[in-house]
Amino acid sequence: MEQLKKYVIERNATIIEAIVRLDKLSNDVLTLFVLDREQMVGTLTDGDIRRALIRNIPLDACVDLVMNKSFKYVFPKEKDIKKIREIKASGVQLLPCLGENGELLNIYNLKTRKSILPIDAVLMAGGKGVRLRPLTVNVPKPLLPVGNKTIIDYNVDNLICHGIDNIHIITNYLAEQIDRHFADKRNGIQVDCVREKEYLGTIASVKCIQNIKNDDVLVMNSDLFTNIDFEDFYGHFLEKEADMSAAAIPYSINVPYGIFELKEGYIKGVKEKPTFNYYANAGIYLIKKSLLDLIPDDTFFNATDFMELLISHEKTVVHYPLVGYWIDIGKPADYQKAQELAKHL
Repeated sequence: MEQLKKYVIERNATIIEAIVRLDKLSNDVLTLFVLDREQMVGTLTDGDIRRALIRNIPLDACVDLVMNKSFKYVFPKEKDIKKIREIKASGVQLLPCLGENGELLNIYNLKTRKSILPIDAVLMAGGKGVRLRPLTVNVPKPLLPVGNKTIIDYNVDNLICHGIDNIHIITNYLAEQIDRHFADKRNGIQVDCVREKEYLGTIASVKCIQNIKNDDVLVMNSDLFTNIDFEDFYGHFLEKEADMSAAAIPYSINVPYGIFELKEGYIKGVKEKPTFNYYANAGIYLIKKSLLDLIPDDTFFNATDFMELLISHEKTVVHYPLVGYWIDIGKPADYQKAQELAKHL
């Protein structure tokens, strides 16, 4: 609540007090949130005050005479993506998050956030990056620089930009360097680093996290260089009523020969230099938190193993076509490609 105080004013404060408070926000969003004790009862902008002055309301009048009582707000774990998009489109820049009794819990700045997503995010950052040696002998792959920041920073910043406040990083190889990197808060958010005891694959160590707060969890490799739209990904996940969704990238195979169509040893046709189109795993997943209990304890287990396990339990597993750029930085050529792309961002 301490960081919200500059935006808060009591309902019995005077209009002149509100003007002074708004003046202190001159380089910020000029909006105050009016409280009656802890409960939010209205918003106040410089426009509200100008209209009050036109109506000859005195400066020593209380702000509750001129505040806007029909304000937009969200609740914690708000899952209505359409509602949030409409609020942004209406021009609201500061969006309050209220508790069940109307108490002000948080304020989201929609100028700096693309969305507000009620999910936890887990970045897997424990690998040794063997194929990128010698670059990864003394530096963990997620901390290799791409352009003006590290690989993992692009992903963390994108998560924060989409309003994801609960971010966890699974570490192992050279873990202390990643711990130090995220020791300080990032845009007011403390990233939670969790060290796995041993490398258990691309998803098993998610069970090491004790403080997952939301019902849905995003799990992704930390060495991806991508601009995936997490809001659209999550909206698709909800729309499909999925238990798990895997982001996928188009992958085509061009065969430079004529291919026989065979049946029982007989040629039934010829496809000349065909192209086969597939979707490849992008290493980014959305999962219902309750299903993580199905992951076996202390066992090497990959995300693809988990996907097949859910399918065997007849759960709803879908794919999300990823639009935008995506590079899995595994080899030197991938790293160089990411460096070149970063120059144009």
